[in-house]
Amino acid sequence: MPNKSILITGGTGFLGSALTFKLLQQHQPAVILGRSADKIMRCFGNQVQAVTRVSDLADAGSFKAVINLAGAGIFDRRWNEARKQVLRDSRIQLTQQLVSWMADSSNPPDVLISGSAIGFYGDQGDQTLTEQSQPRPDFSQKLCADWETAALQAETAGTRVCLIRTGLVLGQGGGLLKRMLLPFRFGLGGRLGNGRQWMSWIHWQDWIGIVLTMMDNPDMRGPYNATAPMPVTNQEFSATLAGILNRPMLLPMPETVLKVVLGEMAALVLGSQRVMPQRLLAQDFQFQYSQLDTALRNVLTPTQ
Repeated sequence: MPNKSILITGGTGFLGSALTFKLLQQHQPAVILGRSADKIMRCFGNQVQAVTRVSDLADAGSFKAVINLAGAGIFDRRWNEARKQVLRDSRIQLTQQLVSWMADSSNPPDVLISGSAIGFYGDQGDQTLTEQSQPRPDFSQKLCADWETAALQAETAGTRVCLIRTGLVLGQGGGLLKRMLLPFRFGLGGRLGNGRQWMSWIHWQDWIGIVLTMMDNPDMRGPYNATAPMPVTNQEFSATLAGILNRPMLLPMPETVLKVVLGEMAALVLGSQRVMPQRLLAQDFQFQYSQLDTALRNVLTPTQ
């Protein structure tokens, strides 16, 4: 009997593509749901099946897992009311469609791993946050909470649901790090605001390890903080990045300037989330990269 496939939404994105290539290395058949079949094929060739609408998917019983990462880029454009609606619709509406598709099957997938972010907690200053911490409402918090609520509806059809609350992912070619690198490489980097806000980060390989563990461990369900166990302040992050690049850290970016340049989106870089992966540590998940300097060196130092 052939292996059931794994469905990935957002499979051509920064994390989705890295995860897909890992699954292909493991000879796991993959189906990618995205807006552009051409883009999917450019990324993966004929190694995957490309689908552009939920209605075109085979019965959900054909899949052993659904990994739901789709969503318009949170940093891609300045926020206005229309853009915020795009951010919500691209996550929540698609998740609702996936849950309905799974509910229509007599044999739904074993697990839905659905994206979220540590923005779920809102700006919490120096408070240490675990999966049990109460959130502080703002736009990002409401976006993540509603996204998670939509995903959890899959439990009514018998599918196990894991919510992966992802921090700042360190990897080549994506995320906040990609935007920070250019000024730092030219010696123009510096702390953001007062630099005291906490940055909860994770190496991309550890993030993939978390997803694979969620797929294989039937006891895992509910929210998990996908962050390394040693968060740092923005000042520490900036100094470590500058040191690894062998560049000075000259130009702090004042909070007032960030708010003018980024508008409401400034909350993403000025807000503070000191997050601990309590539930992963309780299950003895082994992080390959717990120290920021080691993680950054791995990402930024070319392999010989």
